[in-house]
Amino acid sequence: MSRRVAITGLGAITPLGVGATTMIDRWSAGESGIEDGLGGCRDFDPEEFLSRKDTRRADRFTQFALVACQEAVQQAGWEDGPPVDPGRVGCIMGTGIGGIATIEEQHEALRERGAEAVSPLSVPLLMANAASGVAAMKHGLKGQCYGTVSACAAGAHAIGAGMRMVQHGDAEACLVGGAEAGLTPLARAAFAGMGATSPSGFSRPFDARRDGFIMGEGAGALVLETEEAAKERGAEILGYLTGYGATADAHHLTAPQPSGDGAARAIETALADAGLEPDGIDYVNAHGTSTPLNDASETAALKRALGARAGDVPISSLKSVTGHLLGAAGAVEAVATALSLQRGVAPPTVGWEERDEDCDLDYVPEGARQIEADGRPLRAISNSFGFGGHNAVLCLEAA
Repeated sequence: MSRRVAITGLGAITPLGVGATTMIDRWSAGESGIEDGLGGCRDFDPEEFLSRKDTRRADRFTQFALVACQEAVQQAGWEDGPPVDPGRVGCIMGTGIGGIATIEEQHEALRERGAEAVSPLSVPLLMANAASGVAAMKHGLKGQCYGTVSACAAGAHAIGAGMRMVQHGDAEACLVGGAEAGLTPLARAAFAGMGATSPSGFSRPFDARRDGFIMGEGAGALVLETEEAAKERGAEILGYLTGYGATADAHHLTAPQPSGDGAARAIETALADAGLEPDGIDYVNAHGTSTPLNDASETAALKRALGARAGDVPISSLKSVTGHLLGAAGAVEAVATALSLQRGVAPPTVGWEERDEDCDLDYVPEGARQIEADGRPLRAISNSFGFGGHNAVLCLEAA
């Protein structure tokens, strides 16, 4: 049994603001949320959305997840709980490093004031599966519930896993996504120390001047359910998840395979899963980190997987305006891809000006562009590639 998976709710917290619509509006307008070399969620105040108790009992990454999930659930019409047996509704949330702010704060408390100063809430705050557990509690979801931890592919892996659950009958619906809040002193120093982040403070995916990624934070969430159930209850279908591919580079713990082999195989697998040929893809939401290695490798992967189509399809990177949201990136970018297809727009790769001989595709540099398909719904892929050699690709289709 393979059922068609509909998207009925979307939510996002990003450096562009609170809300999925705010994100796509500002990105399409070419506005950036990056300030002083960081993609922070400056407009986010958890107590505007959560009770003081819930705020105190959740690390910032879980706070992001809760608010993004709340937006998605409300859009899906689940304010009073899921429309099906809660035991048949899953919840999967990805993250790269979980509650690192809690770890740093509590370690400092331990060193300065001793063991008695460590909060008894430390473990539930810091654990990487907290976002999925707390979101499931908040919305009464009693099906499969867990977190995915696969660096920058974690959000896409969570969505792919939820898609499979709904597709094959392990669940009737699933709340999925990813969250990250890694703008902490240790995380920033660690990524800078390994040479991953931009010393110039600019995010320029695929540009010849790119010199590393900008760290960002935020969350993205989607409500998935069967097309049949969504139509039966009169829900608005925002799009479809039609394909998923995941592979490993098995090459290097932090560097992508230069040829893009692993990424290309993930794209090819996702296309085959969706029953598509390369000509069936109208837009690519790229991983596009603004690092020299990733952008060249991803370009090579797209050429290998899409063939001649790679030169014609518009490709853009949300990270050009948000920075890299690490474990939340795949989820936020899937939300953005769904909205791009809904509007028929390829948003721009902001900051792209100088061509690199290794990055010679169409990165939508001159502002948002209308995309069309002749007599069929628009289709796109959303790429996510993470440290550890993790590759996850999603195929989405407009409603």
